[in-house]
Amino acid sequence: MEAIDSGVQSKVLVDMNLTFAEVNGRKLVLDLYRPRNCGAPLPVIVWIFGGAFFQDNRLVQAHRASWLAKYGYAVASIDYRLSSEALFPAQIHDCKAAVRWLRAYATLYNLDTENFGVWGASSGGYLSTMLGVTSGVEAFEGNLGSILESSSVQAVVDFYGPTDFLKMDETRLPDGQKHNVGNSPESRLLGAPIVEIPEKVKEANPLTYVNESAPPFLILHGVKDLLVPVNQSEILYEALNNAGGDVKLFKLEGVGHGGPQFYRESGCTPIVGAMVLAFLNQHLK
Repeated sequence: MEAIDSGVQSKVLVDMNLTFAEVNGRKLVLDLYRPRNCGAPLPVIVWIFGGAFFQDNRLVQAHRASWLAKYGYAVASIDYRLSSEALFPAQIHDCKAAVRWLRAYATLYNLDTENFGVWGASSGGYLSTMLGVTSGVEAFEGNLGSILESSSVQAVVDFYGPTDFLKMDETRLPDGQKHNVGNSPESRLLGAPIVEIPEKVKEANPLTYVNESAPPFLILHGVKDLLVPVNQSEILYEALNNAGGDVKLFKLEGVGHGGPQFYRESGCTPIVGAMVLAFLNQHLK
């Protein structure tokens, strides 16, 4: 599809609804934001929307990352199958297929195949983390799209994503969401109440795959998060740090799940946006 002006900013192009894979008749698409008139190949940011694994927020949340195109990045806001369509690990297969497709078409869109970052929030933060720590793990590659390309990423930004599903209720706030019940987002993702399938929960836990080869991580989490307890980011930080990884965790005091402390209509708040941009510039440019 021909690139059109996004309206986000006059110097940004958007290619809409690019199909990167198809499964069971369902087209998986992405929107690609790029700066105009940029000569050098662009580092890529894959944005993964959040929505408790069952809400399709791709178009609603794209602005949270698309502003990076103004700073010399290509930003791909990607689709993936929801938990109502397919169970874990289909969502990770889809995200990795998007990364591989972007590498396969790097010449067409002037992308830097050596510098890919991934950024997501909430369930998108979880999927971003899984992409970061499962490079080369065959069970998560799937067989969609451009299977000869690498699905590895060189930097991860995780906003308040879950990690160990069975530890979420241990530290949830008194009025926080319950996760051990059968209709929780995590139970719906795995296809059964998580307390009944501990081995499946372990398989879905990114901490299972953390090792010294993990890419750099930037993690942000609100201390007053009622949906994903802050301990989920704390234990991820601890695991990455103990493995010798490059990881930074910032806990926002008094802040809940997303909201105005993270985002504005034009993207991120100035402080949060500056943190993300500095991290990506350090590791991808």
